[in-house]
Amino acid sequence: MSDVTDAVAHFAEHGTAVPALVLASLAALIATAGFRTRWSRRHGQAPPADDTGARPPTTERTAGTGPTGRETTGSEPGGSEPGGESALWRMRTTVRDAPGSLAVLCAALAERRIDILSLQTHPLAEGTVDEFLLRAPGELSGTELADLVTAAGGARTWTERADAHDLVDAPTRVLALAARTALDAAELPLALRQLLGRCTIRSLPATAEARTGARAAQEVPPEGTLEDTVLRLRAPEGGVISVERPHLPFTPAEFARARALVELDARLGPRIPHARDVLTLTEGSDITVRRVDTRDVPAAKAMHERCTARTLGLRYHGPVGDADRYLNHLLSPRFGRTLAAQTASGRIVALGHLLWDGDETEVALLVEDGWQRRGIGGELLGRLVAMAAETGCESVYAVTQASNTGMVAAMRGLGLPLDYQIEEGTLVVTARLDPVTRSGAPLPHGERIGRE
Repeated sequence: MSDVTDAVAHFAEHGTAVPALVLASLAALIATAGFRTRWSRRHGQAPPADDTGARPPTTERTAGTGPTGRETTGSEPGGSEPGGESALWRMRTTVRDAPGSLAVLCAALAERRIDILSLQTHPLAEGTVDEFLLRAPGELSGTELADLVTAAGGARTWTERADAHDLVDAPTRVLALAARTALDAAELPLALRQLLGRCTIRSLPATAEARTGARAAQEVPPEGTLEDTVLRLRAPEGGVISVERPHLPFTPAEFARARALVELDARLGPRIPHARDVLTLTEGSDITVRRVDTRDVPAAKAMHERCTARTLGLRYHGPVGDADRYLNHLLSPRFGRTLAAQTASGRIVALGHLLWDGDETEVALLVEDGWQRRGIGGELLGRLVAMAAETGCESVYAVTQASNTGMVAAMRGLGLPLDYQIEEGTLVVTARLDPVTRSGAPLPHGERIGRE
């Protein structure tokens, strides 16, 4: 491999085109070397601001690139010194569509002992966008990496720190996301977020009162639209899913993959995992905890009608008006996940919501009056936080009142670091999820509960 890259560097030094045989050798080595092993806005309880964007990871330098095409994987020589520190980087850059241009860039990376772990080439009319996964010496910054690539002929270079999850090749990653989406409709926004990286996802409902969403649905063709840093797709339940990524234009391949996930979701229809746990309360009665969605709105509405005005006021921070409108939003898998506790007769007595809110995640609880202070709220909250941890959330917050001692006690019962803040007369309690919590937070199963 070093002989080939040395040859490439030699031709680059003398300003001559790299012979086809040398380029073919470099491509063959890349193809056969193997892949070496990657939601601060407080919304009220009414429907949208319906953001499901991810918290942006730290980046050192960003710029635009363009559409995508074929994919190869492989490696380059070099990397950090034996036993030294190294770092993973994702990088996109635009290279002139001319023989030898990519080879010159690869040679410049090899000279700085930077491994190419993965390479995707994306031909465009005006050039080629190349996307790399790199292992570089730990002391190399994103700015230095971008400068190096620019000096080697790259343009509009974008770099971002990567992690071990990025070592999974694109086809495998897309298949895994498709499997998650097939099992659970609530996974679609999360799958799109993981597929497309740092982006903002909005669901625009096609309802009479949401005129903007209805108008947008009419303007988006069935196959969707791609406009540089914005892509729009017809949502399976009507309306539009809008994805924005201002720091990096979407490629046609990314658009096609996102559209395929949405089409899969539409074909499978409403679905949530069927798993449920039977839990025994301290007085001996059993309840079942399960996931619910908009098909459970009638039962959820009946529970609201049985709750007192005080209980509803603590949950919604004021009078409750159109319960149907709230519940259709709260139970929609597009905006989060909902757990319900129900009796043996099937009557819902408690609801817990995990709501995607831009870069943050909200948790909320409502327990019917006759079932309060039996540990149900704490059980639902613990499960919701475990779900948030599984999706990589850094924190969850609850908006309540200081007089809502049950919710405050449930948050304290999580055993996590808490921050308290008063905002416009309401109490916001934020629980921070440390990396250990996020890396492996199993959902509890069938345990005896009795808290509060």
